[in-house]
Amino acid sequence: MTDRMLPPALAEVARVGFDYDDGEGVDFEPYDLFDTAEDTTAWLRLWTGNPEADGSAFRVFGKDGAGGLAAIWTVRPGLPPDDQPVVFLGSEGECGLVAGNLSELLWVLADGFGPREAARYEDEERTARPHAAFTAIAERFATTPRRPAVEIVLGARAEFPSFEEDLDALCR
Repeated sequence: MTDRMLPPALAEVARVGFDYDDGEGVDFEPYDLFDTAEDTTAWLRLWTGNPEADGSAFRVFGKDGAGGLAAIWTVRPGLPPDDQPVVFLGSEGECGLVAGNLSELLWVLADGFGPREAARYEDEERTARPHAAFTAIAERFATTPRRPAVEIVLGARAEFPSFEEDLDALCR
């Protein structure tokens, strides 16, 4: 991976940033660039305990406070990062789908959820807390219609029902 530039929508999200709000907000720190392939592979090897794991299927664009990563999962051959699913790989081994593509991620953010919160949606009773700046970004860049975050997360899970098994196979 030589191109570390974020898609324009993610670059705007990074400029806005997130407010943790003493645990009531979103626990996410977006990066200004995609992580390097070497850093992603090194993290994945530590995360899995497998010194042979290859992180090339992931384009990491941010982290939560515990060190979990948000990434674009390049599972759709030949498609650009914008058209790939977004996943969360938690520091304690948890993982989950966040959105089916970057456009859908923008609507998840507009609803007030970060990657970690969206990936763990059923674990936490949270209601949408619309975020004006992220809504404006989604309205400018999204190519999909607005839907509630829960529909987006459940749709991504339905599209990739074997995500955890696929991830396990990548990391063996």
